[in-house]
Amino acid sequence: MAKTIRSLQIRHVDAGSCNGCEQELTALTGRDYDIQSHGIDIVASPRHADSLIVTGPVTDTMALPLDRVWETIPRPKVKIAFGNCAIGTGVFQRAYASHGGLADSDIEIPGCPPHPETALRLLCEWMTSHRRSHHTYIS
Repeated sequence: MAKTIRSLQIRHVDAGSCNGCEQELTALTGRDYDIQSHGIDIVASPRHADSLIVTGPVTDTMALPLDRVWETIPRPKVKIAFGNCAIGTGVFQRAYASHGGLADSDIEIPGCPPHPETALRLLCEWMTSHRRSHHTYIS
């Protein structure tokens, strides 16, 4: 069954980032970018989310907790890689305790760290394309 996207409720997981991406993610929630006015919000519980945004290269200690959060988010759901490390192209990609980022993200927001305008544009474009085409988004 297709679902039209009207909003995006995001659960954030820091999977070993340097915190540069978190600063830009925080900027998105401020008055300059105001993601809530675009129908996007960051929620505290994975049970209230329909998407997961990951920052960092996914370290050994965060791989299992990240999988657990992903499994807790109800279907349909979207996985978002925020920043080069989460995409698998960052400076920590080959670190000894790194899994090299997410292998199967639905949305990739590049940058080290990503600029908030870029992140907002890519998220809004994804929502618009799914609103228009009425695709079911990820299982």
